[in-house]
Amino acid sequence: MSDLEDNSIELRKVFSIKSLFLKLIGVTAATVAIKGFMIPNHFLDGGLLGISILLHEIYHIDVWIPLLLLNIPFVFMGYRKIGKNFAVHALVALILLGVALNVIPVPAITKDHFLVAAFGGVFVGLGIGFVIRSGGVIDGLEVIAEYTNKQLGFSTAEIIIAINTTIFLIIAFFLGLDKAMYSIITFFTAVKVSDYIVNGIEKLISLNIISPNSEMVKSLIVNDFNKAITVYKGERGNLPGSYGVKEDCDIIVTVVTRLEMHKIKKAIAEKDPKAFMFVQNIREVGGGILSRKSAR
Repeated sequence: MSDLEDNSIELRKVFSIKSLFLKLIGVTAATVAIKGFMIPNHFLDGGLLGISILLHEIYHIDVWIPLLLLNIPFVFMGYRKIGKNFAVHALVALILLGVALNVIPVPAITKDHFLVAAFGGVFVGLGIGFVIRSGGVIDGLEVIAEYTNKQLGFSTAEIIIAINTTIFLIIAFFLGLDKAMYSIITFFTAVKVSDYIVNGIEKLISLNIISPNSEMVKSLIVNDFNKAITVYKGERGNLPGSYGVKEDCDIIVTVVTRLEMHKIKKAIAEKDPKAFMFVQNIREVGGGILSRKSAR
């Protein structure tokens, strides 16, 4: 994060049409989850949302009140540790969520416990994912995760899972094992859905190609698809029945999105059906052409 991002608030980005649109989709989905699935069926989720619903169950106060109050310290933490823009995005998202919980009428959608756990998690995940895409968060634990991610390198999902494990143990102790297990289903569904919304088809993948027509493959990737490549010097052959028969080869590596991967693989297969290709998931990419393009 640059000094400019830390010391100035870019209101044009915070209140851009795209940012507000993504936040509105996110808080609407979260409202459907809270009012349509979780509260009518006395279900809990992880994080501050789960704690807020628990306080609603015990004290019968509107869920948006503890949700907003519990998040304020974490918004301040985000302001101090992550950046002003991050904190403003988070505060706007939380205010919109509070308004949505008050003004959007959502009837109870189902009483089936498994459907509540599964689809409640889907809508929570949609809410969290779209708000993160807009630059904010709607759960203070995500602020801790973002900060810890920057300091220690653990993924946001890994950090949130670790924190919520403690919460689920508390739920099991006070509300029973069944409630805790349903809460775990809701939480893990939400994590998977939010991860897909945040990354989706834009998730970066390493595509590796070994082909006797390596120059053709290089030209195809660089000139036709406008992607950068890295070339390792390797050795192909040593097959069963012909061990010892080998030759030098180029191992071509390019970092692409899921959508680009399928297009490139198809194009290579059409020109060289015998090309050997495999993909690897990437947790994080930094530096190089990818970073320069993403910064534009």
